[in-house]
Amino acid sequence: MTISGSDVDFISKVVRARSAIVLDRSKEYLIESRLLTLTRARGDASVEDLIRKLRAAPSGPLRDEVVEAMTTNETSFFRDGHPFKALSNTILPELLVQRGRERSLNIWCAACSSGQEPYTIAMLIQELIGADPSWRVRLLASDLDTKMLQRTKEGIYNQFEVNRGLPAPLLVRYFARHGMNYQADPRLRAMIETKFLNLAEPLPPMPQFDIVFLRNVLIYFDVPMKRQIIKGIKKVIRPDGYLFLGGAETTMNVDDSWERQTIGRAVAYRPR
Repeated sequence: MTISGSDVDFISKVVRARSAIVLDRSKEYLIESRLLTLTRARGDASVEDLIRKLRAAPSGPLRDEVVEAMTTNETSFFRDGHPFKALSNTILPELLVQRGRERSLNIWCAACSSGQEPYTIAMLIQELIGADPSWRVRLLASDLDTKMLQRTKEGIYNQFEVNRGLPAPLLVRYFARHGMNYQADPRLRAMIETKFLNLAEPLPPMPQFDIVFLRNVLIYFDVPMKRQIIKGIKKVIRPDGYLFLGGAETTMNVDDSWERQTIGRAVAYRPR
């Protein structure tokens, strides 16, 4: 089965209007395979039937299901390693000193997917400050996909997911058996606040963040949207804050009001 070019263009238009994610004709296989999965999950007669329903109500609930189906939710604990080493060895220790008087940290994981990234950061913070009640740590995990936000809130992961990057000592220390799966313990879950947030739209009122993780997200947008997102983050990050992007992403030629800083083998961006 191959969907028509006009259907590919229609789906691409719907997804881009809602999320600013760019899907061109080269993504036809991805669009078709994910629509097929969604069709089966919904019990529709065919992908063509699903598209007909979407054409009939392009702003209805089905639109959000389609957009969520097109979202790439690839993630893992301690993904790519180096940013988290920089966080644990350098950035967090420095911030704990610099914020020692206010005893407050705000961290944002944008496009958090199923939550492994914010839980990784929560574990690193626990390793440094433990259960010290004098510190207020807010770890905001946002995403466009409500199913992923629910997974993040629950903090439940299967054997394959915990095997992808989660060191055994941390698994034992911070996770408990939940049937055949593992669930993050209450102290980690209490640190993480989930929020539906569409990066393509103006940001809602937000606190000033010490650290922002926006990794492997900008690659899905065109340059004007990248610029809009980066400028939005500039407004909510503290002057001495840190922005982490994916390994293939940069602020260069997008927004030059950031300074690139190498920390060990990791790269972070800081407001100029």
